[in-house]
Amino acid sequence: MHEDSTTAPPRGRARGGALRSRARRIARRVAVRLAGERGAATAEYAVATMAAVGFAGLLVIILRGDEVRGILTDLVRNALTVG
Repeated sequence: MHEDSTTAPPRGRARGGALRSRARRIARRVAVRLAGERGAATAEYAVATMAAVGFAGLLVIILRGDEVRGILTDLVRNALTVG
């Protein structure tokens, strides 16, 4: 065995453990600060989804009209016509 042989972990492993410990402490602090906002993201997604569904319904109603259908048909026909 070498003279430097000890039972202490190599330097890299000791430092990595300290970093993990610090990361855990930081994560714990962040979790405590955000505890009051649990479910906020889910509620925001629900509101955004309901707004999108409402907007889609409104578009369906508008696009079913004969006038709008004629405008869109003319637009597509003009776009595909080679002048």
